[in-house]
Amino acid sequence: MKVHELSVAGAYEFTPPVFPDHRGLFTAPFQGAAFAEVLGHPLRVAQTNHSVSRRGTVRGVHFADVPPGQAKYVYCPRGALLDVVLDVRVGSPTFGRWEAVRLDAVDYRAVYLAEGLGHAFVALEDDTVMSYLCSTGYHPAAEHGVNPLDPALDLPWPPGLELILSDKDRDAPTLAEAREAGLLPDYQACLARYAELRAAG
Repeated sequence: MKVHELSVAGAYEFTPPVFPDHRGLFTAPFQGAAFAEVLGHPLRVAQTNHSVSRRGTVRGVHFADVPPGQAKYVYCPRGALLDVVLDVRVGSPTFGRWEAVRLDAVDYRAVYLAEGLGHAFVALEDDTVMSYLCSTGYHPAAEHGVNPLDPALDLPWPPGLELILSDKDRDAPTLAEAREAGLLPDYQACLARYAELRAAG
């Protein structure tokens, strides 16, 4: 497993070896030992999510209250997508920064986002599947969003692609509005949560 730390602190790209043969292929997109070695704690999986998206579908930017937050380990078992990590942690040295990684059913790369980071993606092909390993279950009252079309963010949605958004994502506040409303996670609270996970791990 190759691991690369992204420019947004707390986010990592994992690239597993892929073994093709005449029958098809085998790969292991998530490997607990490799994850724990890098993060200093195991990934507790409380829920797995599975989404199927038409080409041009944008999901996100989503994040959860910290504590406890919701860490995500995501990969694409079918199709292709552009995955975006956005730092929405107020006080973070990388606040407002994003990084994008192509995830697809060729290399089976995965992205890990620590608690407090925002997550979004756009499907580049029809019937694109996203698989999520989530550290906590879905709690509607603790879930929030930032508008993925916020011009101040300038997220890297491919030009010429007709974007399809849910009403909830289209109506989400800008990053500045979410900060003003007190919806964004606090960086120090996130650091405390990470330390707690390492101590427990």
